[in-house]
Amino acid sequence: MRTVRLPSGEQVAAIGQGTWYMGDRKSEATGEVAALQLGIDLGMTLIDTAEMYADGGAERIVAQAVSGRRDEVFIVSKVYPRNASRSGVPAACERSLKRLNTDRIDLYLLHWRGGHPLAETVAAFEALRQAGKIRHWGVSNLDVSDMEEVSRAPGGANCAANQVLYHPNSRGIEYDLLPWCEKRGVAVMAYSPLGHTTSRLLHSPALVAVAKRHGVTAAQVALAWGLRFSHVISIPKASDAGHVRENAAAIDVVLTAEDLAEIDAAHPPPGRKRALDLL
Repeated sequence: MRTVRLPSGEQVAAIGQGTWYMGDRKSEATGEVAALQLGIDLGMTLIDTAEMYADGGAERIVAQAVSGRRDEVFIVSKVYPRNASRSGVPAACERSLKRLNTDRIDLYLLHWRGGHPLAETVAAFEALRQAGKIRHWGVSNLDVSDMEEVSRAPGGANCAANQVLYHPNSRGIEYDLLPWCEKRGVAVMAYSPLGHTTSRLLHSPALVAVAKRHGVTAAQVALAWGLRFSHVISIPKASDAGHVRENAAAIDVVLTAEDLAEIDAAHPPPGRKRALDLL
């Protein structure tokens, strides 16, 4: 598995595993745990979750998946904006730690911007980092102006990542946010890298044509497309073994200039500043 370097110098898997919608149904828990475990076996050792997902249910699924192999994985979780105060962050973190059955979260993110001042959230993250409850912290769904505000806060230079929506049909971050993060060494985590409505993106004639040339799937092309930047981490979600293996194998797909030009023609890069796409 290729890796992405965090500002601290730590290397994490370029393709990780998402858990949005996991933990919703008890009948699917066994399969979800098995899928995450297979992903770990295949090198997708970064697992992304959040207190929001299934009201903590996804964190419990992650706990089962990493049982006995915690040191092999890099766990990312996220705090609700409503809990992002100086006192709310540590309380939320403790609840997540309990559900994850671990003594630390490797990367703790603000899920999106809410009513609490960013500087207050940063201060709470820094306190948790110094206490060893989290190893790194970052943000999610923040645009350039928000990122600049974070960077101005005391300790703000320690922001390790920004998790945002990014796929061929959602390219707005390429105009300014992606280069802003690259210049400062902030990793970009692409959520829903196959599109939220996957059937629409994965039936793109351009992606299908490129996939046919390489003998791979359109989903693998979409993942390889996002990973053409060295500071981008992709976190697709998969609940069955076939999709897990497909995602992991995307790391070996190398797109040519011709491939990228064909994708650009069908899914144009931004020519101006756009509002940040959110899900």
